[in-house]
Amino acid sequence: MRSLTFAARCFAFGSVFSLVTIQAVAQRPGKDNRSGYDRSAKATLVHPADVYAAPDADSTKAALVNPGHEVVIAERSGPWVRVFANTDVKDSTDDRDEPEFADDEPTPASGWIRDKGIVTPATPNGDVILYGAAANLEAAAAEPHAPKDAASEAHLLYRRVATYYPQSPLAAEAAWRSADIRWQIDRRDQSTLPSAKEQDASLRPALFDGELKRVMKLYPNTPQAAKAAFDLIDNKLCGDWQGLPKCPELESNLYEKYAGQFPGGPMSARALYEATIRQGTLVTMYEVEENHKKSVAAAARTQTLAQQMKERYPQSDYTARAESIAYRVAQGIAVYGNDRD
Repeated sequence: MRSLTFAARCFAFGSVFSLVTIQAVAQRPGKDNRSGYDRSAKATLVHPADVYAAPDADSTKAALVNPGHEVVIAERSGPWVRVFANTDVKDSTDDRDEPEFADDEPTPASGWIRDKGIVTPATPNGDVILYGAAANLEAAAAEPHAPKDAASEAHLLYRRVATYYPQSPLAAEAAWRSADIRWQIDRRDQSTLPSAKEQDASLRPALFDGELKRVMKLYPNTPQAAKAAFDLIDNKLCGDWQGLPKCPELESNLYEKYAGQFPGGPMSARALYEATIRQGTLVTMYEVEENHKKSVAAAARTQTLAQQMKERYPQSDYTARAESIAYRVAQGIAVYGNDRD
């Protein structure tokens, strides 16, 4: 349910933020040094930190490091740490180029930061610290007047949990949440394009799927992999149905197929509900086209799906919602369009 809530509230965010490209969410020892630095020197921060030219608060500020961005520790001096800041490196995550984001990536800078709020792969309980910080920022990002970069910082901090602590019990969920946040933001941004209303999904830019596919690859047969696969359905959905049955037919099949591939998964009840409401929609659409035979078949399929949900997911809210759709269809009440008699 977390993903659904985030997606529903994502449109409340007031600003488009930049996302840096993504490193692998779980890497073997010796494979995590593509930036040219030893992994043990890498660190991230849980709070914004000014980078000073010298270990002195009165010296010139050279840069700003926001939570989740990476630094490389060069040396320590009392309460100060000399770092190379914002050293995040690009990593190709699938065969397509990464999408371009609105803002430029932070420029790497050398300087000094205060020795506080710094988490490294060796920090005791570091996985829980970063995960908790990310969860707090994700919650803040869903508020009506969200901090400007809360969602992007949550995305990066979740990412650090998976990359710094690949053996952590939190790694799979962190990798999923990081990928999901980016997916929902990309989805929101895509919805503002004129092509968003195209029926054919191939006529609009595809959402970047590299992170979600990596979750499925690295954590197969897990709830996180099932949730990632559910997100990926978005790339195949229509924009505007335009009152024609082609889209709900296609989408109903997609959701039923998903539920069959992930029986008992965390998103399977929702998938069957999405199929149910589309079958209910088809009842009305076919009648408008005077195709009574198909309308009757869609009505029967609506009842079958709702019954399946009662048997498989009796405690799910989606099951109750599907039963409501099935009742409307049985009563001859339109599910799509004007239902007033």
